[in-house]
Amino acid sequence: MQSLFLLLPDFSLILLGALLRRHLLGAENLWAGIEKLVYFVLFPALLFNALASVSIDFGAALPMFLAGLGVLFGGFLLGWLGQPLMGLTPIAFASRLQCAYRFNTYIGIAIAGKLHGALGVATMGALSGAMVPFANILAVSMLARHGQGSLLRELARNPLVLATLAGLACNLAGVELADPLQSFLKRLGDAAVALGLLAVGAALRWGKVGGRMAGSAWLLAVKLMMMPGIAWWLGRTLGIEGIAFDLLVLFAALPSASSAYILAMRMGGDGPGVAWLISASTLLAVASLSFWLQLLG
Repeated sequence: MQSLFLLLPDFSLILLGALLRRHLLGAENLWAGIEKLVYFVLFPALLFNALASVSIDFGAALPMFLAGLGVLFGGFLLGWLGQPLMGLTPIAFASRLQCAYRFNTYIGIAIAGKLHGALGVATMGALSGAMVPFANILAVSMLARHGQGSLLRELARNPLVLATLAGLACNLAGVELADPLQSFLKRLGDAAVALGLLAVGAALRWGKVGGRMAGSAWLLAVKLMMMPGIAWWLGRTLGIEGIAFDLLVLFAALPSASSAYILAMRMGGDGPGVAWLISASTLLAVASLSFWLQLLG
């Protein structure tokens, strides 16, 4: 019950976003603008400020990054093994496969901050930021085989990747941000979490899922239960403890990211099917995240 209360404020914002879009702020261009603001400005500011300002033991963090890679590729492989259950065309399957391993960084940062404060935000930012290029490589390479798009172009213009690299570079170089700049970035970061979660709620979509329901259930099980199980096993095997272990499991248990829908649409994939899976994983994550957080204690 305690873990459910921990999640309640963040998932209440997601629910509020869904209600606002349905009953008060239904204009598509409004939410498209909010998503762009969060994705290109607010969230990169949050990541950069967290990574540049907090002391990170990169040597101690290396096992966590390696485990994160193992979790990511494990989710990809398990999702790919479920292809016979899908009953989909190759491009539709490549689109939906993203939902087995891509992760919602907005929710991750929000919960990490509640669990471990500023260090939690910085550590989750570093982990998720480091995994973004690999998640994009997997997603774009699969979609590019059956659709259109350029892997290098997608990576080079990803603001989360750029903000992560810039923040880590400042941290390693020992650059100290001036107080006015830190305050400015902090205000942007504060807005990022609330608006990001509202945008997640506004992006929830329901409709015809298509394909076989068994295939959709498999992808959801991989994302919400199997990936955290892999993270738990890898974390214990590699001797990861404390904050790093908590956030590794949290990272693995996050619902699918809305960026999967954006990428599928941009590369000629199955947008509606991806949107349904993202929505389902987000709602089911209330229960699954509560379960994993309860295990973490």
